[in-house]
Amino acid sequence: MAEEHPGQTQVTTDPDVIRKWAEERDATPATVPGTEHGDHLGVLRFDFPGYGGDKLEHVDWDQWFDTFRERDLEFVYQEHMSSGKQSNFFTLRRRGGDEEK
Repeated sequence: MAEEHPGQTQVTTDPDVIRKWAEERDATPATVPGTEHGDHLGVLRFDFPGYGGDKLEHVDWDQWFDTFRERDLEFVYQEHMSSGKQSNFFTLRRRGGDEEK
């Protein structure tokens, strides 16, 4: 879905859109250590260069997307802030539900 105006929040479950968004920001798929559920990944995040992601554990895209699908999540994000500057804002939430914790 194309951004209609800077600052617009968008929602997708499309892996191609999510990966493109992350790669445009040099972000690496990651999880929060200590939040695992048995052999399942914990809370999903992205590690953005220069934003203190040293406490995140990098994972591969397949693991990240498998977990994303298993949890029935959607990706809520912005392409740009209202100022027009590229935005790193995103959150993951259960479809029709709450933010992932």
